[in-house]
Amino acid sequence: MRNDTILVLVSAAEPAEAQLRTLRQQIRDVNILAGHSAEIFEQAANRATVLFNWSGSLALFKQVFAMCPNLVWVHSRSVGLERTLFAEIVRSAVPLTNGAGVFSASLGEFALGAILYFAKDFRRMIRNQMAGVWEAFDVEWASGKTVGIIGYGDIGRAIAERARAMGMNVLAVRRHVSASQTRDPLVAETFTPDRRLEMISRCDYVVAAAPLTEETRGMIGEAEFRAMKPTAVVINVGRGPVINEEAMIGALSDRRIGGAALDVFDHEPLPAGHPFYKLENVLLSPHCADHTPDWLDNAMQFFIEQYERLRTDQPLLNVVDKKLGY
Repeated sequence: MRNDTILVLVSAAEPAEAQLRTLRQQIRDVNILAGHSAEIFEQAANRATVLFNWSGSLALFKQVFAMCPNLVWVHSRSVGLERTLFAEIVRSAVPLTNGAGVFSASLGEFALGAILYFAKDFRRMIRNQMAGVWEAFDVEWASGKTVGIIGYGDIGRAIAERARAMGMNVLAVRRHVSASQTRDPLVAETFTPDRRLEMISRCDYVVAAAPLTEETRGMIGEAEFRAMKPTAVVINVGRGPVINEEAMIGALSDRRIGGAALDVFDHEPLPAGHPFYKLENVLLSPHCADHTPDWLDNAMQFFIEQYERLRTDQPLLNVVDKKLGY
C-alpha cells in the first residue's frame, strides 16, 4: 500500500476548486495539498512523493520542486513543456509526464474548422450578411486538397484523422521516420524535417503541431513561406515560436500566401495594435481552441488515471524525454 503525498500547484487566478474536489473524492487514501505559494507546502515537502503542476507559475514550480527530495513522479497539466523543463528537473531522475492527448481531439476540430473557414470563405459570407449584401461567389473544395502536418504526434494524428475523413490528402513531417510510420494509413507520405520545404511546396494547408524545442523554434520561416503556394493557408495549434512571426506577417501582408489561422502566438495575450488584428486573411483564436466545457475535468481525470497506474505499478503514460523536450 502506497503512502503518497500529492502536492498540487495552482495559480491564485485559477484555483481549480471543482477539479480538486474530484481529485479528493476519487483518491481518498492519500494526503493532497493544493496551493499557490511555496509557504503552503513547507510542512509537507519532505514527505511529498508526487508533484502536479496544475496551473502554477514556472517560479513556483521550480521553488517547490527544489523543496521535495522524495518525489517519484512529476506531472504537468500542460502539453507544452518549454516553461516546464527547467535545468533542475531535466537533470533529475524523477519521471515527468504531461497532458499530451487530453486536448488533441478539440485541436483537430479547430484545424478542420480553419480549413473550412478559408475554403468556403466564411469571412466574406459574414461580412456580406452584416452589410445586407446578396452576393453569390464561388467557394473551394476541401476534399481533394493536401494538408501537411509539421509535428506528427498525438495532435497531428487527430488532425489527420479528420482531414482524411473529409477526403483530404495528408502529408506529415516528423523527427524520426521509420518503415512502419511510412505505412500509416492516414498519411500518404512522411518527411524528415530537412525535407520540409519539399512537403510544404505541395500543400494547400500547412498545420504546425510541433512542440517548441531548440530544433523546432522558427522551423517555419522565410524560406518556408516562399516555398508555399500563393493560396496556401497556415494553421498553428502547436506553439507560437515554431513559426517565425515576422516572416509570417510579411507573407500575409504581401498576399504571398492565402491566409493563417492561429491559436498560439509569440506573446500572449496578443498585444494591442498587433498586425494580426487588422489582417483580413487571418483568423485568430486567443489560445482557447481546446477549451471545451470539459477540458479542465478531462485534464484532472487524466491525472487521476495516471496516479492509478503509479499506484498499481503500471507504466506511466506520456513520459517526457527531457533531453528532446517532448
